[in-house]
Formats: sequence, structure tokens, C-alpha cells
Amino acid sequence: MAAKSISVQEIAKKVIAREEMFILDARNTGDFNDWKIEGKGVEVMNAPYFDLLDGVESIQDQLPAGKPVYVVCAKGGSSEMVAEMLEEAGFEAYSIDGGMKAWSEYLEPVKVGGLKNGGALYQFVRLGKGCLSYFIVSNGEGALIDTNRMIETYEQFANKQNVDIKHIIDTHLHADHISGGRKLAERYGAVYYLPPKDAEEVVFPYKPIQNGDMVTVGGTKIEALYSPGHTIGSTSFIIDDQYLLTGDILFIDSIGRPDLAGMAQDWVSDLRETLYGRYKELADDLLVLPAHFMGIHEMNEDGSVSEKLGVLYKQNHGLTIEKEAEFRKTVTENLPPQPNAYQEIRQTNMGRITPDTEEQREMEIGPNRCAVR
Repeated sequence: MAAKSISVQEIAKKVIAREEMFILDARNTGDFNDWKIEGKGVEVMNAPYFDLLDGVESIQDQLPAGKPVYVVCAKGGSSEMVAEMLEEAGFEAYSIDGGMKAWSEYLEPVKVGGLKNGGALYQFVRLGKGCLSYFIVSNGEGALIDTNRMIETYEQFANKQNVDIKHIIDTHLHADHISGGRKLAERYGAVYYLPPKDAEEVVFPYKPIQNGDMVTVGGTKIEALYSPGHTIGSTSFIIDDQYLLTGDILFIDSIGRPDLAGMAQDWVSDLRETLYGRYKELADDLLVLPAHFMGIHEMNEDGSVSEKLGVLYKQNHGLTIEKEAEFRKTVTENLPPQPNAYQEIRQTNMGRITPDTEEQREMEIGPNRCAVR
């Protein structure tokens, strides 16, 4: 009997809706401990596939009676076999198609809000990686910020919205995921913008974007605000005086790490000046939209990740460290492990190496680690 299956899209919608869900993760324990499917209604249990080869009797009493069990593995093969065994044992079981590899790549579009002159801003939530990218739709034109490499999702969205993608921007040279910006720009004949201080080793054409530069898409203005600290070129973007896209400088529950280019001690002062100086001069009611989130607890009820800047200055622990010496210690000593293959990802985003699709997938496996703990 073939196992029933469920798509990562369906799982994502359940997570965003905060539905109760029981997931059996059949990967090895090391991979499970590194990252897993999470959600406010999600209960997840690890039972490595190799421990279940002789049957599921050893875990049956730990599974919920009368509720579906969603089985996940690395790529979707092992989960099918485990789901079949569970079905034979009397459980309602589903194999998650494509496994954690597919989960890592899925993007869910969420409308953040409207724009002053018509149109809307959408946040693309990459639940399995914690990445956030943005699509501005205004008067038949589109602009994208911090695009992931799965550009087909953005293309399908553009077609559905009937917009022509004109501008693509990266807030900085990413080290935890591969940008789809250059590829998408080539596909649409769009302008691809990069902060020049991050692009000194880039080997392909791009348009520099610097402090005070203005990009117009439809009837919407996108203003660049130089905000170094995560990288030397990190640049934030203010949209319609409503939204502040912070890249990897400021998150909802943390702040950006300054060490991914090996320059932690040098960039700490830049990070502090951005957070405690440049951003302090901005309006409290700007809605902060970061390029990453660290955990499901940062997600709003509609699935978006955002908060007013004034609220973050009261609640975000990275914005309440008065003494500079304490700040320096916090952001140089409380760092998680480096992102998986981050040097290779940076080289890819510079255009210096061209890994194939499968290699890119392997490079990105695992959680994002762009924040100070």
C-alpha cells in the first residue's frame, strides 16, 4: 500500500494558521537537532529511519491516537516507507513530499500592507530557512529585495499580479543563502542593485546603490539608507515612509552579527552606530521588515514577520545595551556557529563560483545563523 503524501505548501499553511500538527522526523538525530519543522501548534518527535527498519512498534505508544502523523526525512524517500509502516499499524500517516530539502526551499507570500499611491508590499516567508524577501507591486511594475534563488516563485507571482519586474536589490552580500537577484534581473532585463562596498569582488555588472539614492517603482519610492555593521556595505531601504527593510542589521528579536566576513572587531562600531544612531533618527512608526527571522515566535498571526521600530527599541535586547563595552562583548562573544558553507555562498553571490542546483541546495541546508544570540 503506497503511503499518502502531503506537500510542503500544505504544511506551511498549517504552520502559519497555527494548526495543531504532529510531525515524526525520521532523519538522524544530529540533523534533527540542527534544524526541524517548527510552529506554534507543532509537536515534533525524532525517530531515525534506521531505528525503524524492523517496524514502528518501538514508537507506537509515543504517537497520537486518532490524529494524523506527518513524516519527514531529508529528501522524501525514507518518510514514504515509515508512513507506509504507520498506516499498516493503524495510524493515519502522510509522507511530506521532498522532505526537508523541499521544506528549505518553499516560499509563502504574505501581504504586509498597502502603498500610498496604490499597490502593495508582499513578504515572501521561507519557513524552512528563516529567510524573508520582499516584492513591491505598484502600478504594473515590480521591485524585489533580498531575493532567494528559487526565482520561479517570484516569476509566478509577477505573472499572477500582471507586473513587470523593473528593479532587484540586495541589502548586502548574503552569506547564508544564495541570491536569485542577478539571475532574475537577467531574465527580466531589470536593474540589479548592490551596495558597492560589499561588491568589490563581484565579477558581474551591477548598479551601485548608496545612501540617499532613490529607486522609483510605479508610484512608489524606495530610499536607500546606508546602515553598515552586519557587512561593511549593508544598506536599509525605506519604502513610502511606511516600511523599513533592515536586511540583516536588525531583527525582531535580535540584531545582526558582524563576523561573517571575518571582521567582527572592525565592524562592531559600525553596527552600534547604525542601531543606536542612524535608526534612532527614524520615525518610531516605521514598520521594521528584516531579511531573516530566528524563530516561529517572531511570526505575527497573519504569518508575516514585522514590528514597529519604536516597539523594538523597547523590547529588542540588542537595542537596550547602554555601555559600548558591553555591546562589543555581546556581539563578538554571543555568536552561533557560522552558517553552513558561508564562504562558498559568498563566493557564489560574487559570481566567482557557479555551483549547480544540487550543490546550491546542499550549501544552504540548515538554519540561518545571521543573528547575535
